[in-house]
Amino acid sequence: MLYRMIFVKPVLDTTSNGQVLDETRELEPFAGKTIGEITIDRKQVFDAGGRWLERAANKTHMLTRERVIRRDLLFKPGEELDPQLIVRTKQLLRSRDYIADIDIAVKPDSIDSTRVNLRITTRDSWTISADGALHSEGRTMVGLSDANILGTGNSLKIMTNFYRNNFSYGGNMVEYEIPNVLGTFYTANFNAGRSFYNSTLDLGIRKEFIRPTDYEIGLTYNDIKDKRYMIEQDTSLLVKERNLDAWGGYSRFLRQIGSSIYLTGRYNYSRVSRRPEVGPRYNPALHDQDALLMGLGLYREKFYSANMIYGFGRREYLAAGYKAEVTSGYTWGEFGNDVYLGLSFEAGGFCPIGYIMGGATLGSYIDPDNGMWQRSAVDVDLRWFSNLFIFRRSRIRQFLTFNYTQGWNRWQGSDESIRFTSENGLQTLKEYAIGTNRMILNTETVVFTPYQPLGFRIAFFGFADFGLLGYSPNIFKNNFFTSFGFGVRLRNERLVFNTVQIRLGIAFGKHGLVDCEYFRLSNPTSLEQYRYRPTRPEIVDFE
Repeated sequence: MLYRMIFVKPVLDTTSNGQVLDETRELEPFAGKTIGEITIDRKQVFDAGGRWLERAANKTHMLTRERVIRRDLLFKPGEELDPQLIVRTKQLLRSRDYIADIDIAVKPDSIDSTRVNLRITTRDSWTISADGALHSEGRTMVGLSDANILGTGNSLKIMTNFYRNNFSYGGNMVEYEIPNVLGTFYTANFNAGRSFYNSTLDLGIRKEFIRPTDYEIGLTYNDIKDKRYMIEQDTSLLVKERNLDAWGGYSRFLRQIGSSIYLTGRYNYSRVSRRPEVGPRYNPALHDQDALLMGLGLYREKFYSANMIYGFGRREYLAAGYKAEVTSGYTWGEFGNDVYLGLSFEAGGFCPIGYIMGGATLGSYIDPDNGMWQRSAVDVDLRWFSNLFIFRRSRIRQFLTFNYTQGWNRWQGSDESIRFTSENGLQTLKEYAIGTNRMILNTETVVFTPYQPLGFRIAFFGFADFGLLGYSPNIFKNNFFTSFGFGVRLRNERLVFNTVQIRLGIAFGKHGLVDCEYFRLSNPTSLEQYRYRPTRPEIVDFE
């Protein structure tokens, strides 16, 4: 009897929470019909009959303006209804920090059978948030941000820095972003200020691929001075760098194969005016350089909606599809010129056991004089998460990630070795370890509980990480590390600030306990939806 009470086998969740939906199928009966009237119903952050604190928040919150929502629509009255564009619009709006949820209802016109009317219902997020950080040497940061200034959808963040031991001034930072300038789908951003010995000036405007047939274009300029971590020296040194980036591209949907072919190009100008020592084969990441790159590829992308993946209750969109790309170009460097070649492929989708995605990337510089490959790197990523299971009143999901990175003919200095990072690493490990070969296996079990105190959902998680890192070509001869732990996450989906996470853990190496972070209180950002949309051509290197 006791065994049956404790060890209950979870069953697959086939309720609305556990289902993966292809929303385009529900819209197929309306495909090709003319879009008539589009009405928008905007709802406040919290329900009108909620607690007094929620009612007070609604009164102080400025609702997102209707024109801000309309400018993100990928369709307009008079056009034919395309189910894919309806779903892409929902995904785009839900990706905005100021929108907590959205629904688009299609209603046949009562007079004209060839027309349909759309009713769009949105719910706002609470977008005002405070931030803070405590650093070494008494450095302290406090910040205030609003992701929806006066309901315009623009975001502003102001940060003040000071030394907490004597409250001396350390500078201000300002970040401002317009996510869709005048409905053109261009994003503009401006970041400037000083943070102790760091300073930043960052200006940019860009438009990304959104539709299967589309174009992208971007121009950014930044002038940054900050301390950069030199991995091989295990120290941070001051670097001042100016960077100009310009890129563009065009994609064309090929109905015969159900995919888009695309061509992209990019020019990058980089000059480093303050830096550590450099040489022909030393600290190449700090060399002055001009690069011209071209990318050619195929991609396909279709969105599905699910629940309780990286969020705690809201609908989430993940893409199924693939992207295959070849990148090539030429770099004019301070100590010599090189040809660059990169290949990448990634694909993923839902299957009977959950969601699986995988990808491989290869990048290398090639000496034009002798054809030698140098500073080469290959990266393999696999990710899987299970279907949602029911255990009593809770939902359970299992996550698994695998990463393998190898470099050869590497030089010396900055970015020529790799370490464990927050994205590819062990959660609690703090031990200093570097190499050119790295393999990681991360597992995590998440239990989404039914409890919602004050609107905050609670999820418990346990994790086990395993990693190998070193310079030996045989990955299994390198240093081995592992970490274990558990914790709890709290999140209110209608608030813009990140999840609050409390984590306990421990880490071990080959010879026992190693330097680790036993306790951590943080606000980790949820991973973005997997995407197979092309971006500007990139040089593949260690990270």
